[in-house]
Amino acid sequence: MEFGMVFVTLAIVFGLYMTWGVGANDVANAMGTSVGSGAITIRNAIIIAGIFEFSGAFLAGGHVTGTIRKGIIDASMMPSPEILVFGMLAALLAAGIWLMVASYYGWPVSTTHTIVGSLIGFGLVGLGAEAVEWRKVASIVASWVVSPILGATLAFLLAQSVRKLILDTEEPFRNAKRYGPVYVFFMGVLIALVTLFKGLTHLDLELTQWQTVGIALAVGLVVAAAGKVLLDRVRVDAEADRDFHFASVEKVFAPLCVFTACSMAFAHGSNDVANGIGPLAAVVTAVKTNQVTQESSLPLWILALGGGGIVLGLVTMGYRVMRTIGTKITELTPSRGFCAELAAAATVVIASRLGLPVSTTHIIVGAVLGVGLARGVAAIDLRVVLGIVTSWLVTLPIGAALAAFFFFFFKGLFL
Repeated sequence: MEFGMVFVTLAIVFGLYMTWGVGANDVANAMGTSVGSGAITIRNAIIIAGIFEFSGAFLAGGHVTGTIRKGIIDASMMPSPEILVFGMLAALLAAGIWLMVASYYGWPVSTTHTIVGSLIGFGLVGLGAEAVEWRKVASIVASWVVSPILGATLAFLLAQSVRKLILDTEEPFRNAKRYGPVYVFFMGVLIALVTLFKGLTHLDLELTQWQTVGIALAVGLVVAAAGKVLLDRVRVDAEADRDFHFASVEKVFAPLCVFTACSMAFAHGSNDVANGIGPLAAVVTAVKTNQVTQESSLPLWILALGGGGIVLGLVTMGYRVMRTIGTKITELTPSRGFCAELAAAATVVIASRLGLPVSTTHIIVGAVLGVGLARGVAAIDLRVVLGIVTSWLVTLPIGAALAAFFFFFFKGLFL
């Protein structure tokens, strides 16, 4: 209680730093394919993502969160509130530093795995190895394989369907407008399910499984109807087709990329904002109550801070990871970018229903690989892929090591 205001101030600063890292790294996953495919500019991507990420974080980010994110450590094992405070401050600072480094080099790493690694480091040195839920850690490690494989498989199949139904036909533009509404329908259904499963989980909507499916189908039909109206307005650009045979076809897919990006950004903001502000809320609650609780409240000012930090990170450094996702792994066009986003949304829905421990970051990287593989291995820059996979492997241990160091630092400083 003696240093209560100091702890809260540090938590606010570190929480803003961590959410800045979320914006700089994770948000680019939602927008990278749209930017890389040329569907939208980086400037417009930043504006769109800023609006929808902040809206998702502020409107649907929830009112409470678990004291320890993802249940990696049992909060009941905390011997005192100050140990919890030191651990949360260490986790926020460690995660923020690693996300800054990864974003600087353009490595798309999972912010969830970053904060989990930091919590593991705190748990090991602050509470002991028995305090860490190792089975959950093992499931997270398994997601390094599950997530990209699922995303790549679905993206590959979607890219092949576009090739067979549209690109390899005698009238690709006509078929693009014919099958476009069908793709839009599935996109609407999947994005609605992603929003209901991931984006609105904190609003306590009491929906049955059939109600959820019914809403998603209704959204799909509405979006398909709206999409048909938009697609009917697209005209053949003969001049552009001279330079690139499928230029007019790609114009059909460009607006679809924007819609998927907006929806994924909203779902991401609402679901992952707690990675940055959850530890902040835990510190505020511990200082306020002088005890360790299983859940921490998320008042509006904390949600606003989290949303603001995400937007700030996106504006200042998000372009680096966008460039990696959108241009460095493989060459993207609007149709390929759409397939990658649609595959990512489908994978999130499937994983959510099956309870699979997947990472959105790993899914979208896998999806981009999938659309690249549809054109052959030569279409993928394997050096970039190797760098990304390496960054995934070191995220947990680096987060843990940094958090362990900062935990001892704060403990020595204040005790």
